[in-house]
Amino acid sequence: MGGKVLFDTNIIIALFGQDDTVLKHLRGAVELFVPVIAVGELYYGAYKSGRRTANLQRVREFAAANIVLGCDAQTALVYGRVKNELHQKGTPIPENDLWIAALALQHGLVLATRDKHCDAVDGLCIEAW
Repeated sequence: MGGKVLFDTNIIIALFGQDDTVLKHLRGAVELFVPVIAVGELYYGAYKSGRRTANLQRVREFAAANIVLGCDAQTALVYGRVKNELHQKGTPIPENDLWIAALALQHGLVLATRDKHCDAVDGLCIEAW
């Protein structure tokens, strides 16, 4: 691997669980980024969990310790283009994953994910962690 990597939510959750595969891949990464969309998904999971306070704290600490990429007008442009391409191919993907893919494309990042549907996004560099 070795490069600039954007984490999908499922990779962050695996990281929280000390997943050996994710930990192994981390050693080869040059720079790591977290999409604000994933942070939102993590907060949602924390709020609905049985350990709300502890999980909210974990998400806060994780977000503070990493570079969180937000969306801007350029992200929206990429999102619109990719969503249209997927619509034309008849291969839509979940909205949050589409925004995460747009961020990866915008910033030229490899997307670390376990979601197979991201394969439908043309030009997206994906690594299955």
